[in-house]
Amino acid sequence: MIIKNGFVIDPASRTEQRADIQIEDGIIQKIADQIEPAGGEEVIEADGLTVAPGLIDTHIHFRDPGFTYKEDLHTGAMAAARGGVTTVICMANTKPTVDSVAVLEDILERAKSEDIRILQAAAVSCGLKGEELTDMKALKDAGACGFTDDGIPLRNASFLYEAMQRVRELDLPISLHEEDPSFIKNNGINHGAVSEQLGIYGSPSIAEESLVARDGMLALSSGAHVVIQHISSGRSVDLVRMYKSLGANIHAEATPHHFTLTDEAVTEYGTLAKMNPPLRSESDRCSIIQGLQDGTIDLIATDHAPHSAEEKSRPITEAPSGIIGLETSLALGITFLVRPKHLGLMELLEKMTINPARLYRLPYGTIAEGAAADLILFDPQERWTVQDFASKSSNSPFVGWELYGKVKKTICRGKVVYSD
Repeated sequence: MIIKNGFVIDPASRTEQRADIQIEDGIIQKIADQIEPAGGEEVIEADGLTVAPGLIDTHIHFRDPGFTYKEDLHTGAMAAARGGVTTVICMANTKPTVDSVAVLEDILERAKSEDIRILQAAAVSCGLKGEELTDMKALKDAGACGFTDDGIPLRNASFLYEAMQRVRELDLPISLHEEDPSFIKNNGINHGAVSEQLGIYGSPSIAEESLVARDGMLALSSGAHVVIQHISSGRSVDLVRMYKSLGANIHAEATPHHFTLTDEAVTEYGTLAKMNPPLRSESDRCSIIQGLQDGTIDLIATDHAPHSAEEKSRPITEAPSGIIGLETSLALGITFLVRPKHLGLMELLEKMTINPARLYRLPYGTIAEGAAADLILFDPQERWTVQDFASKSSNSPFVGWELYGKVKKTICRGKVVYSD
């Protein structure tokens, strides 16, 4: 395969150039101004398109095993490919939980038949109960790329500190869902003016901030690579910035919905704007954008969380939290970060490719000779309307939105896995 005349952006080397890319056996063989086909190669004309590394999403729920009426490995992989995502890291809160080698190996074996790279994080605690550590070494040896009890906070500080010490020895990251339930009366909705209008107490930002404050100190002391998942509060961003300045190996994810929407969206979209942690104030949204600008937040991840239409049609206090995000993440980044000049396209892609690759020790996220041929071709100027999804679920507040940045082709392992 030869990709001709694309505008190539590689955040790993921070280079951009118009170039041709030659691919063979799933590997980038050559990058040059002009590469003439020798005959027999597939030629993809990329004039007018940006060519970037395939996106890497570190926070995904494919609901497989246990909840495959919402999503499964195959539909999730198709959604990822349509969004330009070539590598995903799935969370461990499946049924059964990914707390044993047997469950982990089953998922990874089935994932081999899919067109994208599906990686799996394992649970920190057995049964997500926060009481007994999983066999982290055995899980790493079986292919786990990190550890998380996502969906449930780890409330016992000494237990978490021990987990951090273990993952530091294993040189893998630990990702934390930071919401102290003792502060929360109704999850998924920010405690503020909007929740008061609805007659609901909601989830105050202190629920997140108190655990970020604690766990930043544990990260500093343990030396572990600690990820604050789906950060939602401006004060949490300030805390992460402080702990980074003190030398902690602390990282933060921002979701597209948290840098795009505020809790006002709940009044318009109802349960489609309900997620954990919740959408917060305009001040919080602006602080997240500032954190993305200055590097405090080094990852953009979707927290892709499919739910059925029936579940999301329940009353707001009963419906599950979460939205899908794989098919809109790049476009939301271009529309709400790049076009308003909060970030350059290079900086946006950095947080969606090489930063997650480096954190999770993955040999992806770069365009270089000898690197894996995982690529995305997109038009950052093309407008399109969010209408349908490859995902099995459609729980998104962005349906009907007009966005910029259209994925035209996704290539994984040197094979075209999505074409517009």
